[in-house]
Amino acid sequence: MKKSSLTISENGLEKKTNSKRLEVLKTYKIYIGGQFPRTESGRYYVPTNATGKKLANICLSSRKDFRDAAVVARGAVSSWSGRAAFNRSQILYRMAEMLEGRKAQFIDELMQQDSTKGKAEKEVNLAIDRLIYYSGWCDKFQQLFSAVNPVASSHFNFSVPEPTGVVSIIAPQSDSLLGLVSVIAPVIAGGNTCIVLASETKPLCSVTFAEVLNSSDLPGGVVNILTGKVKELAEWFVTHMDVNATIYCENDSSVQQMIKEKSAMNLKRIFFYDKIKWNTEEGQSPYFIMDTQEIKTTWHPVENIAGAGGGY
Repeated sequence: MKKSSLTISENGLEKKTNSKRLEVLKTYKIYIGGQFPRTESGRYYVPTNATGKKLANICLSSRKDFRDAAVVARGAVSSWSGRAAFNRSQILYRMAEMLEGRKAQFIDELMQQDSTKGKAEKEVNLAIDRLIYYSGWCDKFQQLFSAVNPVASSHFNFSVPEPTGVVSIIAPQSDSLLGLVSVIAPVIAGGNTCIVLASETKPLCSVTFAEVLNSSDLPGGVVNILTGKVKELAEWFVTHMDVNATIYCENDSSVQQMIKEKSAMNLKRIFFYDKIKWNTEEGQSPYFIMDTQEIKTTWHPVENIAGAGGGY
């Protein structure tokens, strides 16, 4: 039987089939509570690279998506911060292992987003190394930054860092993977949970990284990754009352001013990482862990044998 070259168009009229195949773009979902839902807004955008190639369908997250992420992030704080430090270390190391296993996919996605093969390989290797770096700090930073304080009374006085809670992060927009990993790792290494807005123009690696997290024994809700426009979502990242701190990694002065004003109303801690070169040594430091820690000081009564004149 001879194959027909006719088909039915939208208005019911017959026309010839277009020989050029329509490419099916992958739809990258967001990551909330260990699940991969579509955005509540129902909207999406299509980023393109320097050659004009369409990369994917990317969700345009909404305020409702952020609120859903804040709920699950708050719910995960207790169990995550209560875990033994060495267990958090194991999970970060597992994340590095899983990232290593999917290195080829990340290199391919970085190359789609205008990176060369050499630069892409270097960025993925640095991201893996950065996870291992912070996995090593999980059970060490408290020893380094804790203190036993001299006091005049008969008390044992000591200060220890404790996680601040839920941290909202607007990730670096100029790179897809390394900046994202560099801001997430110190926050969760210290026992916090986070909600991250990925790069708007280079979002591919962020959602693929969420798949790495999902297979790395990381409990749902500890890391939540949204995609979308910074100018649409930045306000909700800093005004939500159940978020304890906000990290902003860009140098847009209008957004920085807005964050300063809004955070003053709810006493939220804010940090601007706008001058950090993530591909250098300054992109990793235990002080990034301390940015989202609070110092808790405890007084405990003790017997002052020498001061009381006691002896044996």
